[in-house]
Amino acid sequence: MIVSNIAYRTVILRTVLTALAVTTIDILIALPIGYFIGCYSGRYRTLLTLLVILPLWSSYLVRVFAWKIILGYNGVLNTALISIGIFQQPSQIFLYNQFSTTLTFVHIWLPFMILPVITAFERLPKTLLEASADLNAPPLTTFRRIILPLVIPGILAGSINVFSLTMGDFITPSLVGSPSGIMLGNVISSQFGVAYNWPLGASFALVVMLIVFSGLAIALKQGALDSL
Repeated sequence: MIVSNIAYRTVILRTVLTALAVTTIDILIALPIGYFIGCYSGRYRTLLTLLVILPLWSSYLVRVFAWKIILGYNGVLNTALISIGIFQQPSQIFLYNQFSTTLTFVHIWLPFMILPVITAFERLPKTLLEASADLNAPPLTTFRRIILPLVIPGILAGSINVFSLTMGDFITPSLVGSPSGIMLGNVISSQFGVAYNWPLGASFALVVMLIVFSGLAIALKQGALDSL
């Protein structure tokens, strides 16, 4: 079994944890954005939705390389921190590590989370919110007991998008990640394209499929298909 090797288990665990972290962060960002666009944007809803979709019109590689420029040794972030006196010289702590990999994933997959969440908020019955206000329910209670249960299908739909895309990606870890931070996508790519060990590559691909399909089964059971 490929998972019997500790190095392989480490790669699988790192990939799953990274995918979960990216998904969680995207949920936290998408909820307020989706709530505002879905419930309060009014006549600007189309424009704001278009702004969410706009990054998808640019090349995937352009967006990844943009983060290399921002986080690099002589990049925008280092230049800004030096100019305001926080750093005396450029630092390499922002790039080629788990932080840069996660941050890039969060950005490039965020639209896939926001769009289903917007749809879920658009379907939210306004009468329930009005009834909650009439009963003097605190905003947190309204969110926890009314809004969140009704938008969970949209959250799950976005989550399976982000989680599956992160699980299978190998370009972002290659460009902005560390050599010791490879993920399952990198292993699969190297087995098929470098080592030509297709049986091992196929075994790893099967692992990815099983993990993604398990998450998909949970999401579909909760009604996420309606928000895709």
